[in-house]
Amino acid sequence: MKTGTSIQLSLMMFLEFFIWGGWFVTMGIYLPNTLKSSGAEIAMAYSTQSWGAILAPFIIGLIADRYFNAERILGVLHLAGAFMMYQLANANDFGTFFPYVLGYMIVYMPTLALVNSVAFNQMEDPSKNFPRVRVFGTVGWIVAGLVISYIFQWDSEANVSGGMLKNTFLMTAVASGILGIFSFTLPKTPPKLKGQKDMSLADILGLDALKLLKDRNFLVFFIASILICIPLSFYYQHAGQFLGELGVSNVAGKMTIGQASEVVFMLLLPWFFTRFGFKNTMILGMLAWSLRYLLFAYGNAGELAFMLLMGIALHGICYDFFFVSGQIYTDSKAGDKYKSAAQGLITLATYGLGMLIGFWVAGQITDIYALTENSHEWKNVWRIPGVFAFAVAVLFALLFKNEKIEYKK
Repeated sequence: MKTGTSIQLSLMMFLEFFIWGGWFVTMGIYLPNTLKSSGAEIAMAYSTQSWGAILAPFIIGLIADRYFNAERILGVLHLAGAFMMYQLANANDFGTFFPYVLGYMIVYMPTLALVNSVAFNQMEDPSKNFPRVRVFGTVGWIVAGLVISYIFQWDSEANVSGGMLKNTFLMTAVASGILGIFSFTLPKTPPKLKGQKDMSLADILGLDALKLLKDRNFLVFFIASILICIPLSFYYQHAGQFLGELGVSNVAGKMTIGQASEVVFMLLLPWFFTRFGFKNTMILGMLAWSLRYLLFAYGNAGELAFMLLMGIALHGICYDFFFVSGQIYTDSKAGDKYKSAAQGLITLATYGLGMLIGFWVAGQITDIYALTENSHEWKNVWRIPGVFAFAVAVLFALLFKNEKIEYKK
């Protein structure tokens, strides 16, 4: 791959995840403080990610794979996203906010597959080239958090109360517009199935991958993937709000510790996978979620602040050992014909179904333990997903039979 192409793809990944990290974390602070949203309303806002993930295969399968170049659709979707982000910044109540955040996630979630498609299309050896490009996405997420917390300080207590967090949506709108225009300069990525007319809806949505569920171990893994995403949703939806209520400063910046950890444990994952196997690596990832919530339940912004930071730093184990290990396992179980469809099936189970349930449950539980409009019994809130994650890990350990999976470098 040429150096110029590598730079283009790296910048594409940087902007793609700078955009996501620039508003998704702080929305949990913005909604209750600026729009006075309830826990249920916050859950509705975060669940739009799941609806976007569920609808993404239709956009990719019906449009991107058949009619238009991936880079052009990427550009159009991000330009549409820029408009919706601008509208989010100007929403004065949740009723106005929600339709735009729903529309935004419907156009954003397909771009996660499109940037991968554009990148893979230019690589002779994706296993070697892709990690070097994809890491700039994590860097983009980290930079977004640092910009919010340490350059503009929009998430400081004074600026949150002054409504300055709406600037995160404006920043994201600008970045989305830049990526939208930049996308039209990316290497051409023609539709894979142009002119093919004999495709069924099952082919488009990858439903043939459901055959993998006949394998007992894969079925256990599939169900566990849905269940573990329920406690996972508590973190994405309420961690920022929780830290803000405790009086932690520079929330967005501190939460980038999780992304830095993700980079470290991504590099360590091959060793863990080879040394301990898929089953034990997955169990360790699940138990990390339980430990994280235990640290959140008993930590505070004073002498025990280190517990909160440790909980954030566990993100590398939580995410890499579960999601990335699961992608490797899925790839090993699927034949060549079903590889893409099988990955889509797991994405639908996790980001779609599992988190959709989890966001709703998290919103309900947070409302139950509300003391005032901006105060919650967080110790009780975090205990519930902590116990649930531990139970899922135990069930997986009991039901999943040991199976040797080769880590493909």
